Amino acid sequence: MLTHPTLDNLEQLRFKGMLRALRLQMEDPAVDQLGFMDRLGLLVEREITEREDQKLKGRLRRAGLRQNACVEDIDYKKSRGLSRAVIQGLASCDWVKRHHNIMITGATGVGKSFIACALTHRACLEGYSAKYYRLPRLMEDLEIARGDGRYLKLLRQLAKVDVLVLDDWGLAQLSAANQRDLLELLDDRHQVRSTIVTSQLPIENWYEAMPDPTLADAILDRLIHNAHKLTLAGDSMRKTLANLTTSPEITK
Repeated sequence: MLTHPTLDNLEQLRFKGMLRALRLQMEDPAVDQLGFMDRLGLLVEREITEREDQKLKGRLRRAGLRQNACVEDIDYKKSRGLSRAVIQGLASCDWVKRHHNIMITGATGVGKSFIACALTHRACLEGYSAKYYRLPRLMEDLEIARGDGRYLKLLRQLAKVDVLVLDDWGLAQLSAANQRDLLELLDDRHQVRSTIVTSQLPIENWYEAMPDPTLADAILDRLIHNAHKLTLAGDSMRKTLANLTTSPEITK
């Protein structure tokens, strides 16, 4: 058997999973009890697993999530007003498939960003692409892109992302130019992609962060009407974790 040429060929073909699995088989005498198809099946299964793992790592890297969060670590204590059934329903990612949005509101520190990142992490696990932005930073990036000629390219890139997270909505007043940029982005995504928005402001007060009421109506029309709304209550999770550090949910 030409063992070494086979290993070299697998490496050249970048079948890294099969290569590692074959080396393990070569070190295990018990594997000789398996038939050819069983051994081949194990090699192929390992290759598929490693490729899927690399794809997931790539999706998470490109998403740039602010926090290392997952749905399993969400705290459902009663004072937060958070329904386990609702979160488990969202964890199915049916909202992404249906191109729905999610609006998460609540005071500073109650866990809005953590939940947004956790739901986005789940979407990445399910094979969807994602991108996290603080809204003020996104507005800066779009302004810079307009100046250096990348504006349309950046809009096209963001329009293709399955789940776009816009954190800190309403933290800073939007200019009329910001509103036009936001409308362009959300219009491209409306009913074809999903967006998660977090804000300290109740949804009914979002108009206050936008000076042009006509643009505000158009923007919110594309966000709210097909959105799942989560309103968080309770004390700041940061304050709680200052005294109890066992919970993984360190949030904004």
